Amino acid sequence: MGLRGELFSTRVMLQNRTYFFNVKENRVGDLYLNIVESKNRDTGGFDRQSVILFADDLQEFLKGFEESLRILEKEIRERRRSAKTARGDTGEKNTGDRNEKPRKSRPEKDGRRVVVKRRKKD
Repeated sequence: MGLRGELFSTRVMLQNRTYFFNVKENRVGDLYLNIVESKNRDTGGFDRQSVILFADDLQEFLKGFEESLRILEKEIRERRRSAKTARGDTGEKNTGDRNEKPRKSRPEKDGRRVVVKRRKKD
């Protein structure tokens, strides 16, 4: 057994947060997963939040987690589809003026794509 009952530990570093996933064993031998979120405070130091999940409860927790992920992914797809519809991007080829050059897209600073339509000079 490792430091403070740790059997395994890994971390995931994101832009302004770090997540730690620690598998531990308590004094009576029960296994649990400790998920810790750590983020920088504007005033210095760190804010830490922790969730503890015992091994016996993980299957039920995962069912709820997976259901939440499905809903989240579905909502993201629907919002992307709505945004495309609002922009008029139906995925169909341009059937307009034959003198128009094909559309080109280029990335903007915020990662979105902008469609540039070029017309043939008369």
